[in-house]
Amino acid sequence: MSQPGGPMSQPGLQQQASLQQQQQQQLLGQQQDFDPVHRFKMLIPQLKESLQNVMKIASLNLAHNTTIDNGIKSSDTTVQRFDKSLEEFYALCDQLELCLRLAYECLSQSIDSAKHSPNLVPTATKPDTVQTESMSYSQYLGMIKSQISCAKDIHNALLECSKKIAGKGQPQGIM
Repeated sequence: MSQPGGPMSQPGLQQQASLQQQQQQQLLGQQQDFDPVHRFKMLIPQLKESLQNVMKIASLNLAHNTTIDNGIKSSDTTVQRFDKSLEEFYALCDQLELCLRLAYECLSQSIDSAKHSPNLVPTATKPDTVQTESMSYSQYLGMIKSQISCAKDIHNALLECSKKIAGKGQPQGIM
């Protein structure tokens, strides 16, 4: 006797589970594309391969030029272009540099964020995850008001400086 939720529904569940797993992997892959540290780690093997290629082409070109200089062989054979392989190596180095700069910026922003807003505000959507470090909403409002006040002070100081600079640029009135 077969049950309604028996073996016949197993393939459907397996397909749903595999589809969900594929979607999670795609989402993880998209997140890793934006992660500069992960991108850096992915570029290192390519950089090693590119450096090996540059060295191989350089040695082949050097050996080829040596044989031509010694008069052993003419320059009829074609050799790989060193400048192209070197350009590829430099392009990978530039990408790695950008990844490191981006990672540094992310770290700096994270540190600044933790410094200027160290405590979390509990949200209504997750009441079960209230943390001991979190601040109340009134404390949060006070912190935001102080940040707004500081931003206004900076704005006013910049306006005063710009007026002083603009005033120095204009000639004094003739009396």
